[in-house]
Amino acid sequence: MAKEFIKSNKSVFEQIRQTDEQGNEYWNSREFAKAIEYSDYRNFLKVVEKAIEACANSGYNPDDHIVEFNDMVLVGSGAKRSAKSLKLSRYACYLIVQNADPTKEVVAQGQTYFAVQTRLQEIRQMNEYSALDTEDEKRLFLRNELKKHNAQLAEAAHDAGVITNMDYAIFQNHGYLGLYGGLDAKDIHARKGLKKSQKILDHMGSTELAANLFRATQTEEKLKRDNTHSKLKLWRKTSSNI
Repeated sequence: MAKEFIKSNKSVFEQIRQTDEQGNEYWNSREFAKAIEYSDYRNFLKVVEKAIEACANSGYNPDDHIVEFNDMVLVGSGAKRSAKSLKLSRYACYLIVQNADPTKEVVAQGQTYFAVQTRLQEIRQMNEYSALDTEDEKRLFLRNELKKHNAQLAEAAHDAGVITNMDYAIFQNHGYLGLYGGLDAKDIHARKGLKKSQKILDHMGSTELAANLFRATQTEEKLKRDNTHSKLKLWRKTSSNI
């Protein structure tokens, strides 16, 4: 299948990329399987299962990246029949090629393609932030990013043994202690002169939000990398993650 695309200057993965009615890009799993030279779709689905597991372990919801739908596929007679297929996000494709047969040249090409494209997306995101004019726009952008990463951090902390609300409050507090030179959430709240009902994150400028975003992403990565399951160890890692 991959050899059919050699004449084009575009990557095989770029050629089979599709866009839905909402403008979201995706790859059809049956086309993707052929592109990376899996003649038996059932064998390809085994790789998809590994990608789903990797996605969940990374703190993401697989349902956001791999969606089942009914597709019309060609059969031997040239006719078409309805069959289950998957819409794969860019991230799902990246995980699939990471778990596919490494001896296939096209798989190695896919690993490079999706790694580069993922990095380009990060750069575009940075450019989007740089293009913002006002402090309010920058603060809102970072607040939304922090909200997303805090959710992922909560999942990673839960997997590491932070179960109850009290556990998570202590976990968060140690994160603040490490970033704010020994000040906990209550101290920061008081220093900002906030009312009891007001949230700290809603009263941060763009620079402070960026620092907390860095703290959240680095802590999440450290939890996953170190596979921490002891609460005592977890508190220490959290307060020294920067």
